[in-house]
Amino acid sequence: MNMQRISEVVLLVAGFALGLCACHTVKVNKHKPWIETSYHGVITENMDIVQLDPPLVALDKDAPVPYAGEICAFKIHGLEAPFEAVVLNGTSGEGQLRAKGLVDCELQKEYTFIIQAHDCGAGPGGTGGKKSHKAVVHIQVNDVNEFSPVFREVQYHTAVTEGKIYDSILQVEATDQDCSSQYSQICNYQITTTNTPFAIDRNGNIRNTEKLSFEKQQQYEVLVTAFDCGQKRSTESVPVHIDVKPVCKPGWQGWDKRVDYEPGTGSKQLFPKMNLETCGGLLSSVRTTVELQTSHIGKGCDRETYSEKSLQKLCGASSGSTDLLPAPSTSTNWTASLVTDSERDSDLIFRFDGRQAAKIPDQVVPQNLTDQFTVATWMKHGPNPGLRAEKETLLCNSDKTEMNRHHYSLYVHNCRLVFLLRRDFIQVDTFRPAEFHWKLDQICDKEWHYYVINVEFPVVTLYVDGVTYDPYLVTDDWPIHPSQIDVQLTVGACWQGGEVTKPRFTQYFRGSLSGLTIRPGKIESQKVISCLQACKEGLDINSLESLGKGIKFHFNPAQSILVMEGEDLENMNAALRKVSYINSRQFPTPGIRHLHISTSVQCFGEDTCIFIPDIDAVVMVLQPSEPRITIAGVDRLTRPAADLRGPAGLTLFQDLHIISTVTKGDTASHHTAGRPGVQEEIIHNLDYCDILVLGEELRPEQESLQLQRSTLLGKHLDATNSTSGMSIYGVDSMSNYEQVIRQVYYHNWHPAQTPDRKFRLTCSELNGRYTSNEFTLEISVLHKSEAGEHVNHMVAPSQYMQVVPHLAMVHSLYPTHGPGAPSAATVVIVICIAALVVVVVLGIYRIHLTHQQEGRNSDTTKERELDWDDSALNITVNPMESFQEPQGAEEEASEEDEEDDDEEEDDDITSAESNDSEEEEEVPGSLSVKQGSKRGQLDWDNSTLTY
Repeated sequence: MNMQRISEVVLLVAGFALGLCACHTVKVNKHKPWIETSYHGVITENMDIVQLDPPLVALDKDAPVPYAGEICAFKIHGLEAPFEAVVLNGTSGEGQLRAKGLVDCELQKEYTFIIQAHDCGAGPGGTGGKKSHKAVVHIQVNDVNEFSPVFREVQYHTAVTEGKIYDSILQVEATDQDCSSQYSQICNYQITTTNTPFAIDRNGNIRNTEKLSFEKQQQYEVLVTAFDCGQKRSTESVPVHIDVKPVCKPGWQGWDKRVDYEPGTGSKQLFPKMNLETCGGLLSSVRTTVELQTSHIGKGCDRETYSEKSLQKLCGASSGSTDLLPAPSTSTNWTASLVTDSERDSDLIFRFDGRQAAKIPDQVVPQNLTDQFTVATWMKHGPNPGLRAEKETLLCNSDKTEMNRHHYSLYVHNCRLVFLLRRDFIQVDTFRPAEFHWKLDQICDKEWHYYVINVEFPVVTLYVDGVTYDPYLVTDDWPIHPSQIDVQLTVGACWQGGEVTKPRFTQYFRGSLSGLTIRPGKIESQKVISCLQACKEGLDINSLESLGKGIKFHFNPAQSILVMEGEDLENMNAALRKVSYINSRQFPTPGIRHLHISTSVQCFGEDTCIFIPDIDAVVMVLQPSEPRITIAGVDRLTRPAADLRGPAGLTLFQDLHIISTVTKGDTASHHTAGRPGVQEEIIHNLDYCDILVLGEELRPEQESLQLQRSTLLGKHLDATNSTSGMSIYGVDSMSNYEQVIRQVYYHNWHPAQTPDRKFRLTCSELNGRYTSNEFTLEISVLHKSEAGEHVNHMVAPSQYMQVVPHLAMVHSLYPTHGPGAPSAATVVIVICIAALVVVVVLGIYRIHLTHQQEGRNSDTTKERELDWDDSALNITVNPMESFQEPQGAEEEASEEDEEDDDEEEDDDITSAESNDSEEEEEVPGSLSVKQGSKRGQLDWDNSTLTY
């Protein structure tokens, strides 16, 4: 037994030892703290303790083990949360949520953040600590009634008609900045003025308790205070002014039937003194529509009348469009048979009455229509009674012969716009979208609208006056199988080439078209579309920022209709006074624009309301001061034949100047020192300049007009060239046109076979509405036999013209030694004095040549700037020089010739230097005389001297 006990004790001790070893190997901090998954808290603003539900308590299964079973911290995640969590008892895990500072309900009503509990770890150092899962905390901030009600207006003003009892004369309104619905709502209003015949309800509506009399009292002033639902009163009462008016007729007052608009004056108020008289009727809302009626002017309003191509370039449209309705000309003769309308200056409008159509030449038709292209046109169309089943074709591409397949077309059918696009068979023979239908009021309203169809197959989008419309119906069809049949593109009808005995037009269009274009490969952006159809005139509002509170307004896309709506009558009156007319065109279309104003009102608590009569007025756009475009410059050039054969040719209009002036009348005389009829120079754009060859056309095998394409870079300009002349077009400034035209060159490789040339230059603004004078330039060619005389007689003597101007007078007064001539002594004295002056001048001149010789190279371009018009010059031949005598001086005495020879030897000038012009394209030592602002004054231009 003893042995058995001893063995049991031994086993017990061994087991205890093993247990101790096992305890030392077990991890002390085994569990994470545990908290609730969400908490909801409430805190009153300006307090710091948060009341949480449930309370903030963290539990740890390691308890009661020290540290491991204790809670050391609560941590908040969310830097914007102005709260902190503290541990109240680490053993029990109790915590508390506090605000770091004062919370304000008006700044933020609720907060949401994350909280976690952390235990104390395995030991006093906090190592090996664990954290609980993340719990969401929602905190609501309770409001304190700290703000008083404040009225929206500083004071209120209204008027009533005598003898009526109103349910509501005026409504006052106060607001409260408290955040809660209890303290921010206004629960009551009160009139603090005693002995007044007015009462107010809890919504702020003021009514009269008895009938008012204009004779008894014409105005009342009452003070009103407000209370919020916490019964806090407004700190200040608001005054309410109530005018009593006699019985009257409602309607608009203070407006003029005619408003004159002077072009270039910007925006002009239409009704600066206008007000709506309601005769005491209290209106809850006013709705006024102002309509500017401009449908009788051009394409619905005053738009730019530049050519379609110029407008597209001005608006930044993609290049490559084809104009199918251009102005008739020799190169665009397919529109010559169409009827044009002259509804407005320079607007190119084609009118189709069901009998006209045009076939587009094959070389003009775009051949590369892909899945992306744009069709655009202006159209005015109305319903056609009795012909509603007939299709009216604007554009049609159909088989020319044999068959009658329509490849693509644009037509109107029963006041619906339809675009047909039958794709060619390419890959798969399947149904594809082929017909796109739009049903719009604009199609048959007999007004001008701008239609743009953007094709991004299979999506087709229609723009009407810049607004997009998706088709209401899309039908599919089989693709067209390939064939060798040619197609015909037509405008105004469709070509029926097959299935009839004789090809003919069918499905004629009835209406007006303008600017019909196709742009293959690209679609047009909405920004460009809006620019192309934008009106330059319309209604406007001066100072949108100053519109009264509560005023709503809306413009239609063309800004021809303005709708304004508001609840306060005075604000509506002020808003209507700010309505203006504006026309941004520099030269607007003069004439009448009709104005129509209609008004509807709603009244407080009445089944029937007052009626406001419509009013009609006109805006008279006065005749703009028409510009006078003047082209000036040298009108005659005499050049050696070598200049025309040179590599750069002859610059035609190097000193060209284009100016524009207007004559200001009495209406604008304040701009011109109060004098009527004074001319002022103005700056505006041009849209084309034509250089026309007068007489026989250019011979392309030996002569041409040329212009470097680089000259057009950076400008809105383009140019075309032919044997009849050159056209430079595009909307751009006069200065840019000057720069380009000055770079036009004339080449002639065989000038001896060509007579003298004449060129006529004209420029235009607004597509021909204003044109310039016809400036004619004459080119005279000097051949070899004439060149020497021209150089010796014209160039050489001219260097003394400014130095000894009196010699010219002497020569003109005494050309010969005939009867009445001065004595020989006088002549000798004059000649001697002239010789002395010439010797001095030549010395100075040769010194100048010595200094300039190293820095000068031969410059053919500048030499071509020599421009002599000898028609107005009296040239004196210096008798001391050995230059060849001019033809007009062959009768000079032989004594002068001898003196010439002596002077030639003294000055070391050889005859080779002066008479070798036959073999030179540039005359050594030649001078260029520039024409200044005053004709007849000659200035030296050393830049053209060559050595």
